[in-house]
This record gives sequence, C-alpha cells and structure tokens, in this order.
Amino acid sequence: MTVCKNVFEAILRYGHDEDFVPQDWNDFKETDAPAGSSEKIEVLRKRVELGQPLWHGSDRVDYSGLTGAIRPRE
Repeated sequence: MTVCKNVFEAILRYGHDEDFVPQDWNDFKETDAPAGSSEKIEVLRKRVELGQPLWHGSDRVDYSGLTGAIRPRE
C-alpha cells in the first residue's frame, strides 16, 4: 500500500480509510483556539488536508480565560 497524503486520498484510492494512518510531522503544533470556534475548525480542516492527526495532546481543552458577548435576557 502506498502512502496517501490524507484520508480523502486514501478513500479515493482504496474505497475506504481503514488502513490510513495520519503522519505526525514536525510542524504539527497545538492550538489554543476554543472548541467550536471558526479558528479551531480551520485548524482541524488544515490538519486533515495535510494528513496530520486530528487532535494534538496539547490542544486547548477548556474555555478558561475566555470572554464572550452576553446577550441580555428579554
């Protein structure tokens, strides 16, 4: 089996992703973006595109230190 760049290439080539293993590259860095944010989604999209693991062990896991807009109750 030849190495595929990402999971989508593996699916196109073999019809499944059962044997796909993400590459753990030197530029695979953690992100401080909170879950669900557009920044975090973009980081995850880029990781998939590059064939990297989806999750980094040092990614942000909580919302501590963040502030957000509060909508007043009606």
